[in-house]
Amino acid sequence: MKNNITAVTEFTLLGFQASHDIRIFLFCLLLVVYSFTISMNLLIITLVSTGKNLHTPMYFFLSQLFISDILLTTDIAPNTLHILLNNGETISFIDCITQLYFFGASEASECLILTVMSYDRYVAICNPLRYTAIMTSVHCVKLAVISWLLGFCIMMIIIITTSQLSFCGSNIIDHFFCDLLPLLELSCSDTSNLQFEVYFLSSPLLLIPTIIIIFSYAKIIVTTLRIPSSTGRQKAFSTCSSHLIVVSIYYWTMFSVYVLPTKGQSSTISKVLSLLYTVFTPLINPIIYSLKNDNIKKAFHDYAKNRALS
Repeated sequence: MKNNITAVTEFTLLGFQASHDIRIFLFCLLLVVYSFTISMNLLIITLVSTGKNLHTPMYFFLSQLFISDILLTTDIAPNTLHILLNNGETISFIDCITQLYFFGASEASECLILTVMSYDRYVAICNPLRYTAIMTSVHCVKLAVISWLLGFCIMMIIIITTSQLSFCGSNIIDHFFCDLLPLLELSCSDTSNLQFEVYFLSSPLLLIPTIIIIFSYAKIIVTTLRIPSSTGRQKAFSTCSSHLIVVSIYYWTMFSVYVLPTKGQSSTISKVLSLLYTVFTPLINPIIYSLKNDNIKKAFHDYAKNRALS
């Protein structure tokens, strides 16, 4: 009987099942969003590396966040554009696993980088006299490297186990990229060990950073409220507001897709929510950090002026 079962070696990503006109509209919208995302993230990374007033730990970690956003959206958007044009796509098992790996690794790394950024703000506001002694360039690089290594190593463990699953039934994935949950639903292997592994690895990855972020901002709020001048309090809060908004968007989108019950939720709604955090969030992040940040605005004007003179 087993000999009559054909092993699945490729999958069909359905993408967005809609009319031709709607798919063309989504293609154009996604192309514009992806182009702006790459341009804005690369611009700020360039400003941080070239602007002398941005050579601080906060902007160093900010550039790491934007590198993660570029990796995430580049892993998802180009393939989604191809799916929209062709009303679906066939993807090999290896390509599917590769896409899943970089998706999960960039998301895990971003979670850790956001946590490090909250720690940086905590030290800057709650322990300002020792800030330069604690957040040295070497220490910042170590924190960034640890964030990247942990994200990629944790996802590698999950990917190795996922690659050992057998797929012998349907090969149709009703999604626009290879996510873990749709793959588990298609597998004809026992996935209980993998589900436990994902739970065992992802729980501390989410809980520990969440605790650190909440603790950091609790201390920041208490310290800020003790500042006698309203100007000082406003300045302290303004340095944290952008990061707090980005953290809120990150956790809200992840929570809405992976934690909230999906029963009764249509596949279209699930895809739209996934599109928000894989494609649109990497566009929103640099906008949030640029709108009210005078240092980035000044660095941009200086950069544009130097380009014009050259």
